[in-house]
Amino acid sequence: MSALDSDEYRAFRRDLHRHPEPAWREFYTTARIVEALRERDLTALHVGPDALAGEERLNVPDDETLAEWEDQAREAGADPEILDELSGGYTGCVAVAERGDGPVVGLRVDIDGLPITESEAGDHVPAGEGFRSEHEGFMHACGHDAHATMGLGALDAVLDSDFSGTLKVFFQPGEEQVAGGKPMAESGHLDDVDYLYAVHVGLDHPSGEVVCGVEGFLAVRHFLAEFSGEPAHAGARPEQGRNTVQAMAAAVQNLYAIPRHADGPTRVNAGLVGGGTATNIIPEESHIEGELRGQTTELAEYMSDHADRILGSAAEMHDCEVAVSTLGEAPSATSDDALAGLVRESAGDVAGVTSIVESDDLGGSEDATYLMNRVQEQGGLACYLGVGTDHPGGHHTSDFDVVEDDIGIGIDVIAGAVRRVAETRP
Repeated sequence: MSALDSDEYRAFRRDLHRHPEPAWREFYTTARIVEALRERDLTALHVGPDALAGEERLNVPDDETLAEWEDQAREAGADPEILDELSGGYTGCVAVAERGDGPVVGLRVDIDGLPITESEAGDHVPAGEGFRSEHEGFMHACGHDAHATMGLGALDAVLDSDFSGTLKVFFQPGEEQVAGGKPMAESGHLDDVDYLYAVHVGLDHPSGEVVCGVEGFLAVRHFLAEFSGEPAHAGARPEQGRNTVQAMAAAVQNLYAIPRHADGPTRVNAGLVGGGTATNIIPEESHIEGELRGQTTELAEYMSDHADRILGSAAEMHDCEVAVSTLGEAPSATSDDALAGLVRESAGDVAGVTSIVESDDLGGSEDATYLMNRVQEQGGLACYLGVGTDHPGGHHTSDFDVVEDDIGIGIDVIAGAVRRVAETRP
């Protein structure tokens, strides 16, 4: 871990790991981050609706679900006054530290968990050492607990240095549902950011390896198609029904038939489908929850346009209606070489770094791209870096974990890169 206070960061990460929370329900997580940040010498701390463009939030749970998670956080010991600020699912926060003249540098870390049941095996470190998830059916299976800890540690390291400029750390909710990046990007807090780093742990890179500039972000859209029709007795009066399962099935088949595009890879997946209530009832309601991806934002839009047409046509074919909504989305992005170069320089000075990789393709999607694009559109630079760790299971699996010493490597690499931005202003 970082030389600043490894025990503190280890305890902080383990606390977050015990309390994983999905998108817009990161009440305990945000409260603990805010508690820690209020102990730091900050210029400003934006919490709740002040941290987000609330109207841009997607796939926000209903009030009852939000209340259940908020109550759970309160029972776990989260500060009730902070929870009041987060009420309604306005999770996440932005820390601002002004330290004299210089550029405004941003750091984005994500904080949400996943709906996966964590392993109870004795060789799974969180289970063996007593910090396995206390929220059954949910866990930090992608390292966002480590990311939040890196954000806190990098802030400390920069504050403890001769850094001149402003550092903003964006603790972003809702990445796993690609629902939190846009609200944070549109919050106004990115408008003066000159340089932005985002970070991810693991990504199939081993402990000691640092990836200076991650590329290959697939643009993505998560959608929900809800078909509505008319029920009827399937044996006695089938002609009186309007069968939504037929419409749903036709849509699924034709979604997978969208022509591939010559300009690059495209993807489609109908991940969740369902409908009907009994074998002898014509089903009046069915649904598809799926995703569309493209190598570029334009290719994802190509897939999305075709999908919307197919969903509507399938409903019409079977005399049904369909309502299509977007649950989450993110554009593609690229890392700027100048900032990746500073990561390389920083990594070369960090103990524990044994391998430096110039770039690698993510092969998936990430809504940090909204923040990256926002800064780049304003004439700034952005970079997504990777910190390797020997995770025993793959990302999004029940036995995923991180080597805690690698969190310290990440802290030192990030802090060094931020300081170099202020010194060189690339």
